Amino acid sequence: MPKVDATHDPKLRSWVTEANADGAEFPIQNLPFGVFRQGTGPARGGVAIGDHIFDLAAGLRADLFSGDAKVAAEAASGPSLNPLMALGRRYSTELRAGLSALLSADNPDQGRLATMRGALLVPMDTVEMLLPASVGNFTDFMASIYHTERGGRVLRPDNPVPENFRYVPIAYHSRASSLRPSGEPVRRPNGQFKAQEGVVFGPCRQLDFELELGLFVGAGNALGEPIGIDAAAAQIFGYCLVNDWSARDIQRWESLPLGPFLAKSVSTTVSPWVVTAEALAPFAAPAFARAPGEPAPLPYLTGAADQAEGGVDIQMDVHLLTPQLREEGMPAVWITQTNAKHLYWTPGQLVTHHASNGCNLLPGDLLATGTVSGPTDESRACLAEITERGTKQFELANGEVRTFLEDGDEVIFTARAERDGFVSIGFGECRGRVTPAVAWPA
Repeated sequence: MPKVDATHDPKLRSWVTEANADGAEFPIQNLPFGVFRQGTGPARGGVAIGDHIFDLAAGLRADLFSGDAKVAAEAASGPSLNPLMALGRRYSTELRAGLSALLSADNPDQGRLATMRGALLVPMDTVEMLLPASVGNFTDFMASIYHTERGGRVLRPDNPVPENFRYVPIAYHSRASSLRPSGEPVRRPNGQFKAQEGVVFGPCRQLDFELELGLFVGAGNALGEPIGIDAAAAQIFGYCLVNDWSARDIQRWESLPLGPFLAKSVSTTVSPWVVTAEALAPFAAPAFARAPGEPAPLPYLTGAADQAEGGVDIQMDVHLLTPQLREEGMPAVWITQTNAKHLYWTPGQLVTHHASNGCNLLPGDLLATGTVSGPTDESRACLAEITERGTKQFELANGEVRTFLEDGDEVIFTARAERDGFVSIGFGECRGRVTPAVAWPA
């Protein structure tokens, strides 16, 4: 994990005054990267500050960057962040530091910069946010022991956690082509599954969300060259929120013996802002404290720094906006809250294990943690856990009941990193609304 530096100073304020509001998601201590399009203009890179986007291309035209920060700004100003990710940690660190200085209220040139506000800053409510990177590979892990245990109680009540889970970060290679930006609708999938009337094909009846943390790979590694645990943190460019939409009935029927396939490839929603590893330095957490008698990670997955601060303390929430709530003009209702510090495996361990066989990770590859469930009932992070695989309903604040998602339901993920002595930072929203299944050809 990067170290805390002057960019995290809680006294820092920006001449973009909206960023200084209490509870702002994007204060000057955050500065996440994303890709946006305004109207019919080109897709280009930007940085969130308050409720605006600092247009990196405009900053370059104004000659506001120099040295490594300029190289990084040029790499980040195009239609994807892959070129910036490929440069490695040194360049993203320099660019973030340069942006912090530019946007600071203490900048001696801030008066002139403020007069350029209209050219440099784009209101967020006037843009379309796109996927932040061109993702060549998407890997989904299962890094929460609580999610694993709750799922295993049904099939293996005497041994709900498989023996290998405590030794190896388990994952599968998911579908990169169906990654979608926040706000894009999610069509209910058709599929084959086993129902009370037998084996059928039709619209999924048990559509679920999975609240996950995603991490984007930075420079990556050459084929055949592993990434040691002490080098893994430097390979993480930044983090986002991921909704790994899951068709539970299809998943149960197809998963044996090779694991999920069409149940997971229908759509995966990704939040548009990438919160950099540098921004999260104040929110580092120790690795998961294993219970007495549990095996320690094997040596290749054990590093002193990773054990001490390889986790991340990020509070994550799910809200649900139903058609009835929308019709009544009511806000979305809270469903669950968890924290990424509950993950059994650290992000660095996921990176190291992924590359341990020499697999080459590429800039912009997306790794997701799997469902970030915690130890309490209130921190169950998917409906399969909340409803105990569909055997129980749960009631919303307005009296509606749900078992799984219905057409028109909109799932909204949010997250914040908070710690005493530092300014809290947000991730923005990861949202998607369920639309009806396509009519199958006669």
